[in-house]
Amino acid sequence: MTGHLLVDFFLAFALALGAARVLGALAQRVGQPAVVGEICAGLLASPMIIAAAGAETILPAVVQPLLGALANVGLATFMFIVGYEIEGGFGRNRRKATLGVAAGSVVVPLVAGAALAVPLADAYAPDSKGAFVLFVGVAMSVTAFPVLARILSDRDLARHPVGALTLAAAAVGDLIAWICLAGVVGYAGTSGQWRMALVPVYLLVLIAVVKPLLRVMAQRAADRGTPAERVVPVLVVALMLSCAATEWIGIHFVFGAFAFGAVMPRGELGGLRKQIMRQMSQVGHILLPLYFVIVGTKVDLSAFSVSAVLTLLAVIGVAIVSKAGGTYAGARLAGLPHAAALPAAVLMNTRGLTEIVIVAVALDMGLINEGFYSMMVVMAVVTTAMTGPLLNLFGVRGQEKDRAETGTPLEAAAPEMTSPEIFAEFPVSGTEPLAESARKSS
Repeated sequence: MTGHLLVDFFLAFALALGAARVLGALAQRVGQPAVVGEICAGLLASPMIIAAAGAETILPAVVQPLLGALANVGLATFMFIVGYEIEGGFGRNRRKATLGVAAGSVVVPLVAGAALAVPLADAYAPDSKGAFVLFVGVAMSVTAFPVLARILSDRDLARHPVGALTLAAAAVGDLIAWICLAGVVGYAGTSGQWRMALVPVYLLVLIAVVKPLLRVMAQRAADRGTPAERVVPVLVVALMLSCAATEWIGIHFVFGAFAFGAVMPRGELGGLRKQIMRQMSQVGHILLPLYFVIVGTKVDLSAFSVSAVLTLLAVIGVAIVSKAGGTYAGARLAGLPHAAALPAAVLMNTRGLTEIVIVAVALDMGLINEGFYSMMVVMAVVTTAMTGPLLNLFGVRGQEKDRAETGTPLEAAAPEMTSPEIFAEFPVSGTEPLAESARKSS
């Protein structure tokens, strides 16, 4: 790298990260997740806002691969954290309600998204129309677990029974979404198709070899009081190897990061787990905003025709109606009252980071073209941004705020939502660690 290239890189890095922080903070000031502001920072440098010459000045093409590499490290760290935490919330929550909400929030939008994609495949599928249809169905079914956790934490809803329910259901839904997306990528038959046969081998090695080794390492580290500063570098090396393996196989490195986080030991680490999560979250906290800035720079709606605008509106409409309707129906069939099913439907409609990552993966793998990519990013931002205002509209508040403002005990503040008959198996504090760590990572 020449001195001039280094100067351009450092300036672009500082500008992108600074803009992401400023706009992310502004988004939070108006009650929105930081990711909304970070994507807007990228939009400001996109062809939709400024000319190509201006975009080249702000983010020179020669440094974009370097920024992308750093952003991918942040993304890998983020996906590790998601995989690490996603297992913990399901077993501690009421299974019937969790499964009802998760099933409704996944199945209905998946079917509706696939049905919408059938007439759109000719215009927006670069290669395999079948893979495009399957991808749109999977993308519509996503709930952003980390962003949802951040919203619940910020609104003091993480310990609320409905908050615990939706967080657990989102964890189940995210797991299903990543498994389905891996299947879609395999079905698409990208380059190096023969390597897809190695996926079972990779999973076997991860479960039968890596997981036991990690458990032994974690136990020894916990017994000897090994500081996290000595454990984290080893984990990062293993994480990068897992990412490299899945990228080489052809199913994108995010799956390797997610899978490695999923097989990490939990109980064996004790207090060391919090230290590891804190250090890994710090890496993602610095680098992940770059990823969403780059996502924003690729969005371009300036050349959209009337039919494309109508398609965008259809995508947003189907995403909102199918997700909210499916969640509400699943919650009601599971025996939840309207007062709990309605806020659950609003919360599960949050797509945020997970949706954007999945859409970016689909663009990289050639499942969608750039026009449909722009539509899906806009849909993700809209469905995420509307969550807060809708919660305000329906009067959904945290329990602490209810008690502070009314002077009533917890049960009296929200009697229907805290009914022991409905949430008998809900330990309301069970998902607090999940919400806290995901809040930091988002």
